[in-house]
Amino acid sequence: MFDTLTDRLNAVFAKLRSRGKLHPKQVDAALADIRTALLDADAALEVVDDFLARVRTRALSAEVMRSLTPAQQVIKVVRDELTATLGGEHKPFKLPGVNPVVIMMAGVQGSGKTTHCAKLALLFREKGRQPLLVAADLQRPAAIEQLITLGREIGVPVVSEGNRPEKVAKSALKQAVREGRNVVIVDTAGRLHVDPDMMREARRVKDALKPHHVLMACDAMTGQDAVLQAREFMREVDVSGFVLTKLDGDARGGAALSITAVTGRPIYFAGMGEKLADLEPFYPDRMASRILGMGDVMTLIERAEKEMDAEQAQAAAEKMASAQFTLEDFLEQMRQVRKLGPLQDLLAMLPGVPGGKQQLKDLQVDEGELARTEAIICSMTTEERRDPAIIGGSRRLRIARGSGTTTAEVNALLKQFAQARKMMKAMMGMAGFGGGGSKGMKGLKLPKLPPGIGLPGT
Repeated sequence: MFDTLTDRLNAVFAKLRSRGKLHPKQVDAALADIRTALLDADAALEVVDDFLARVRTRALSAEVMRSLTPAQQVIKVVRDELTATLGGEHKPFKLPGVNPVVIMMAGVQGSGKTTHCAKLALLFREKGRQPLLVAADLQRPAAIEQLITLGREIGVPVVSEGNRPEKVAKSALKQAVREGRNVVIVDTAGRLHVDPDMMREARRVKDALKPHHVLMACDAMTGQDAVLQAREFMREVDVSGFVLTKLDGDARGGAALSITAVTGRPIYFAGMGEKLADLEPFYPDRMASRILGMGDVMTLIERAEKEMDAEQAQAAAEKMASAQFTLEDFLEQMRQVRKLGPLQDLLAMLPGVPGGKQQLKDLQVDEGELARTEAIICSMTTEERRDPAIIGGSRRLRIARGSGTTTAEVNALLKQFAQARKMMKAMMGMAGFGGGGSKGMKGLKLPKLPPGIGLPGT
């Protein structure tokens, strides 16, 4: 999400960078463009005006205007104030030291409530907790079945006994105590819109549960409507924080930009995909960097630490340095990287790309080509993967048939792998892994990009 907003903000920043010293009128013109971009992203008017007032005050200060790089200073001010609007410092979601901890999930229908109950349960289970899911949404016929299915998928039990939400909740608490479950996550009913009946039911469930946290699932694609919904829930059930859902969608982002500034409550989690593991802690500074097209290296590192095997990565690095890196190793590393998410998203997290995110749009990553590459390698014997030099014409034909590709594609992969292995050895030597320094680069021809990854005109 935020692609359109990011592009428009980067266009504003490009104009600022093209100038030397800045005049207040130029800053005002830039802020007017930023205001239009934020309003088009469906951010709340009051939030936008407050944000721009803070930016203008700091941007027109003597310290900024007299600096040698005023444009860069203004961009830094925008980033700092955007971080503040999104919530300022990261506020981790803390569980009190009681058993069981009760978390009530609220929100309107279609906001992703039920799915994110399961995502939270998986997150806590991975941290060593023993969660219990409670299906207290008796309004939507499929809600109970959906939660039971999700609970089965992640190995977390689901309680759904009772004909009233309050009774289901009380029964679940008793079961949690009996079974030693220390986190109880309750899915409550939603409607298509906020209405009095919905709020009365939410209050009854809260009174019965006395939850330690009331989280609201907030659909990032609903813009200012999400802010109106959040205000209602704040007034009726005193929401302690938010789970921002569907951030991976084609949303304008108004909810993310406005909700904390309007309610004073933090966004604790962000749903970044459809998989149950796609739930991340929300970091305002990292989100501000993403919106401004400045990358998000810390999230990328955390994903790598979570998904990738450090010992395998070290062993692969040593093999690269000694030119012993095989197609078997390449296949394993490719699978590890793909666990981190779509390559296009990973590239967008890298800072320092000229032109920012706009430049990355021109870098086409075809996930289908990666799948074909995997199929080609999987069609090889173990001996062929470890020593591609033995792959002659008949073997190439067999591999192509086995992988549903052509011999030309098999030839291209083998050629590019040989060139890449040579380049990796030289680069690792320069980095001090295998010695050789810059001599290792002498006479080296850079390989073409792998299939599916191409720059314009190549």
